[in-house]
Amino acid sequence: MYVTDHEKSPNGIQWMRFEDGAPYPELVLTVPHIAFEVDDLAKAIEGQNVIIEPNSPSEGLIVAFIEDCGAPVEFMQYDKERKSNRK
Repeated sequence: MYVTDHEKSPNGIQWMRFEDGAPYPELVLTVPHIAFEVDDLAKAIEGQNVIIEPNSPSEGLIVAFIEDCGAPVEFMQYDKERKSNRK
């Protein structure tokens, strides 16, 4: 998987590209998704159809994906220290 840095994009966009055989759900590999920053990831995914369980792709960040109306949606929770440094 390859990603661009959304914090360096003038539009705040992060692009993701996957290598063949990447171990992600087909929905994530084939359908563009949107991402939302949340304060409480566990609360945000409660009762949802979780397709990628909470995990930490980088220090200070936990993410999870749900399926909503046939599309993947990513929720991102930054730790409080990193979030305060971003402002």
